[in-house]
Amino acid sequence: MRLCDIRQKEVINICTCRCLGCVGDIDIDECTGCIIAIIIPGPGKICSFLGRDTEYIIPWCNIKQIGADIILVEIDEEECLKKCV
Repeated sequence: MRLCDIRQKEVINICTCRCLGCVGDIDIDECTGCIIAIIIPGPGKICSFLGRDTEYIIPWCNIKQIGADIILVEIDEEECLKKCV
């Protein structure tokens, strides 16, 4: 699977049945080349306008299944929601 294939999939949290959005980036370990986490842009500031200042960083171990159209994750959204640097 390629990064462009992963970026087209919606990410669904199975704990809340909520769509978090689509994958924006991935975090890769430089030494091993393994994927550490997927990164999803967080909710917009005001009604999805004016950009975003947070993102979901979801560890690879929290991904439960990757399907044809969606990625299922099991996370606590508050723990995974981080400020953008």
